Amino acid sequence: MTQYTAPLRDMRFVLHDLFDAQALWARLPALAERVDADTADAILEEAAKITGQLIAPLSRNGDEQGVHFEAGQVTTPDGFREAWRTYREGGWVGLGGNPEYGGMGMPKMLAVLFEEMLYAADCSFSLYSALSAGTCLAIDAHADEALKATFLAPLYSGQWAGTMCLTEPQAGTDLGLIRTRAEPQADGSYRISGSKIFITGGEQDLTENIVHLVLARLPDAPAGPKGISLFLVPKYLVEADGSLGARNGAHCGSIEHKMGIKASATCVMNFDAATGYLVGEANRGLAAMFTMMNYERLSIGIQGLGCAEASYQSAARYACERLQSRAAAGPQVRDGIADPIIHHGDVRRMLLTMRALTEGGRAFAAYVGQQLDLSRYAEDAGERERAQRQVALLTPVAKAFFTDNGLESCVLGQQVFGGHGYIREWGQEQRVRDVRIAQIYEGTNGIQALDLLGRKVLADGGQALFAFTSEVRAFCVDAPLHRDALLEALVRLERTSQWLLEQAPRDVNLVSATAVEYLHLFGLTAYAYLWARMAAIAQRKLDEDPAFLGAKLACAEFFFQRLLPRSLALEASIQAGSASLYGMASGQF
Repeated sequence: MTQYTAPLRDMRFVLHDLFDAQALWARLPALAERVDADTADAILEEAAKITGQLIAPLSRNGDEQGVHFEAGQVTTPDGFREAWRTYREGGWVGLGGNPEYGGMGMPKMLAVLFEEMLYAADCSFSLYSALSAGTCLAIDAHADEALKATFLAPLYSGQWAGTMCLTEPQAGTDLGLIRTRAEPQADGSYRISGSKIFITGGEQDLTENIVHLVLARLPDAPAGPKGISLFLVPKYLVEADGSLGARNGAHCGSIEHKMGIKASATCVMNFDAATGYLVGEANRGLAAMFTMMNYERLSIGIQGLGCAEASYQSAARYACERLQSRAAAGPQVRDGIADPIIHHGDVRRMLLTMRALTEGGRAFAAYVGQQLDLSRYAEDAGERERAQRQVALLTPVAKAFFTDNGLESCVLGQQVFGGHGYIREWGQEQRVRDVRIAQIYEGTNGIQALDLLGRKVLADGGQALFAFTSEVRAFCVDAPLHRDALLEALVRLERTSQWLLEQAPRDVNLVSATAVEYLHLFGLTAYAYLWARMAAIAQRKLDEDPAFLGAKLACAEFFFQRLLPRSLALEASIQAGSASLYGMASGQF
């Protein structure tokens, strides 16, 4: 059975000490009436129970059984239906949803912490909920009032679930190649025909209805991405009174057999003249779908974070119990046959790497959540606009850096277990398999890096980037700890960004050749900023909780001494340019 205990102490530290969420919410009227520190803590406590006691125990069996497909129907593993019933009764699907339609309206700063718990407990179960939340976001932002009134409440309640139907066999990253068609009907609806692949939760037995958001082309649509529209296609049509009607022409043709997340149904969906409804404007479907995709990209980033936390917890427990050899400093357990491996330097290196990356990532996730809350709820238009620019800048970093670090942390956790990490009994090999997909779906991490460097840094001359670095520089003025190391990293990021701004117009290959290294350079600098802030708070409040805050200070020291220097190599790699990538002709590969 998978064991997981939500890191509530650290989550409260991030929410209340690092970001003073209570003060932020108090000045945002829409949130002030819904949530305060006590409410947030109560939600986190309850979330810890449901993820640790209800969902985590399903993970191992879910992986063993997987989903079953027969005659167009998908059956989820034992226990999933009962757990979903309890989960939906708690209102968890609609945690961040619009209260006008039955959502709880909680801030994103709080929701990201809950999402981390979900993914740490079980990735497969979490995905059914995550896609529904994203579906709701797109409908709420772009659909007309009739669609919102019909579909949002049962989606928020978990009675229905949502999916995102983009990819086709010939159209992955390049969505301009999609072929699914939409034919207008006299009653204002559309007939949707085509096939989509890799559809998470496209068919399942957890909910009464499934709401598919489908990208398709109208007959007179222009070619390429500018000719794509978004349609809502329910599995069952919905009557005027909200009850379910006839089965729609949306069917699961097969499911994929995957490396991991085996209890999540990944479906081929066939739409055969299925009734659909336009969401937003015709030929503006990508803009509407990106509302959902950007939410999902942050969510999938948090999948990497949750898997890393679960891996750390298992590896740390094992390292404290496993007896092998003697410590370099001499016997630590004099009456024992050997010392626990926690006393060995390389094991500590692995555990501290995992912990520093995970706790830094948790702070960064909450920081992005803070920007999302400001972009939505701030009363001042200028503040909303600034936050929106920061969200656009930071989202690809969160998705890619969290998931790259998530795989690293899961592999390190497996390594701590040695041979036991490679066999199924201990659960570590499942985490490696489950986290691997997070670097691939919702836009591969290479695509995220291209988005960051090409569209978010170079396209605006670095304005959004330098707005972020100005915030970091302002903090450095009075930073009590790690000031010099943080400033050096900040200068490195600014210097590299300026070099790219100057060189990219002269080298058409430069962006694609350096984007991944640049994203990691950005991520390390952002983590350094947040680690310096956390260390300052830990030092100031050390007497209040010496054990927890002392560990925070020690972890910050490790990050600055052993992980931040990675940025030196990244800068050197970036400034080497693109030439070495094109030294071989295509036929030589």
